[in-house]
Amino acid sequence: MDDASEQFKLSKDTIRRMITRGEIEAKRFGPRLIRVNLTSIESAGRPLQYLGGDA
Repeated sequence: MDDASEQFKLSKDTIRRMITRGEIEAKRFGPRLIRVNLTSIESAGRPLQYLGGDA
């Protein structure tokens, strides 16, 4: 989880919330170790579309 947090500039709390909501895949190994699927984080984001106009 530390690597995912650092690589994607997300807090660990955000990653935990995304796991809880089912947005990203993660697996628990033992009582404390959580491994996050980095590919699932990449695909959890959605592209932004500029619609033009005044902001």
